[in-house]
Amino acid sequence: MTRIFTAILFLFLFGVRTVFAQQDSAVWVQVEAQPSLREAQDRAQAYANTLPDVNGFRLNSGWYAIVIGPYLRNDAEQVLRVYRAEGQIPSDSFIAFSSALGQQFWPVGANILDRGVVAPPVESTPEPEEPVAGLTPQASDETRSQALQSERLLSAQDRENLQTALQAAGFYNSTIDGAFGQGTRRSMGDWQRFNGYEPTGVLTTVQRQALMDDFNAPLISAGMDRYADPQAGIELDLPLGMVAFDRYEAPFAHFAGSDDPNTQALLISQKGDKATLRALYEVMQSLEIVPLDGPRNLRNNAFTLEGRGKGIVSYTEAALKDGQIKGFTLVWPEGDEARRARVLAAIKASFTTNDAVLDAGAGADAEQRIDLVAGLQVRKPRLSRSGFFTDADGTVLTVSEATDSCTRVTLDNDQEVQVAWSDANLGVAVLRPVRSLVPINVAEFSADKPRIQSEIAVSGFSYQGALGAPTLTFGQITDVRGLDGENGVKRLALAAQPGDAGGPVFDDSGQVVGMLLPTPSEGRTLPASVSLAATVDRLNEVLTQAGVSGQSGQSAAEISPNELSRRANGMTVLVHCWD
Repeated sequence: MTRIFTAILFLFLFGVRTVFAQQDSAVWVQVEAQPSLREAQDRAQAYANTLPDVNGFRLNSGWYAIVIGPYLRNDAEQVLRVYRAEGQIPSDSFIAFSSALGQQFWPVGANILDRGVVAPPVESTPEPEEPVAGLTPQASDETRSQALQSERLLSAQDRENLQTALQAAGFYNSTIDGAFGQGTRRSMGDWQRFNGYEPTGVLTTVQRQALMDDFNAPLISAGMDRYADPQAGIELDLPLGMVAFDRYEAPFAHFAGSDDPNTQALLISQKGDKATLRALYEVMQSLEIVPLDGPRNLRNNAFTLEGRGKGIVSYTEAALKDGQIKGFTLVWPEGDEARRARVLAAIKASFTTNDAVLDAGAGADAEQRIDLVAGLQVRKPRLSRSGFFTDADGTVLTVSEATDSCTRVTLDNDQEVQVAWSDANLGVAVLRPVRSLVPINVAEFSADKPRIQSEIAVSGFSYQGALGAPTLTFGQITDVRGLDGENGVKRLALAAQPGDAGGPVFDDSGQVVGMLLPTPSEGRTLPASVSLAATVDRLNEVLTQAGVSGQSGQSAAEISPNELSRRANGMTVLVHCWD
């Protein structure tokens, strides 16, 4: 109902302005482009069923654009903002200009821009494979001689920009050198012909502007503008139509998305050295705004980070010079790659610095949380459990729930491991490190059968890593079988936390007599003081299946709590499951 009301409101507000825009500086909201005429007509019909002012035009690239309009610029911005917020058009929709639009194909028979022959219905004429020729030439704003004269006033950069724009439009495929030779002249003529101008091979002032407006449309739609931050000592072009300054939290100046929370930017500014740069590189990789999938490059005095995933694309670069680290991060929604690439290129090309540097105390009064770094969310695993080393090569036993449906499994945040074997029935998994590990302690499995009522202790990360080290939870063995009398599982009188699952169960001599299993959650609720553990025999069977031999312990005397804690800390590890 809201969307219907909004559509009616737009018809009321913009009906008069739409007519006016057709006669003046018209702009459009481009919502989609399709490679074939048939697909484009189908999509235009779909949009026209729910939205007003739907039109379709062929683009310079040969694709077919579905647009809404025409409107005055302010009205188009409002249409874009509201329709995107309601989800009626894609999030990567943007403002387009009439200069980018060629022959009209929708509505069939319409010719709003007077661009030559109207596209016939798709059933009667096959889809054209090449730019349509024979359009009625538009009157030129300059003669060829006048156009050549104004062209001579262009700077070298202006000339290269025109070649780049022609290349982006699909008309030029040679060197970007600013030299207007035969190839450039031919591409200019092709562009003129495609857009209904007389193909003189020399662009007039108006035509050059139209070409550059088309090329810069992604930047214009993002609101690219110069931004200077005197506190950070950085000047650059930023998409200020998409992001706005939010706050300082050293070493970052934060820019939040105006409409889309997946759009963010950071300016990086701090004093430091190579060690500081490396630390920043490591910290940035731990943040939610830097997804795991993407290249990373750390050089002597600079680094770059790219990441894609969870609906965003992230790029960060920073460099160390004269004791200062300066850089930026751009976070952009997935699915808007063409515009993101243009925005990122503009930021890189415009980035400049001066001697100022952000105060290290900036933002010190901001919210403090253990899962935030300078106001940015630290990436958190989906699930964390305990595990323990079983041999000198770093093989780890843990519970299989710590590895199920994980894209990545790590030990203590950074040591990546792979699943070597998993026993779904018992709920136990064997992990092997990707890189070699040298454990401080390795589990010694007790050869003696534990007795009922004997004292035991479980080493585990009860709070899933919040404390940074494992804790010992003490209890007793209450049965050498499971709740249903099954072998291979023993019952404990011990109040464990979910994070303890996978931790080793010790007897009073410091030898391992089992591994804590997760509390069953299907069909029953156990008292808080009841826990289950896999027996040594079953654990050795699982290790054998994975090609590993557990280390057997020898009968030993009771050890002190301090010694038990030392052994437990050396062999117990935190296992993270990452999405």
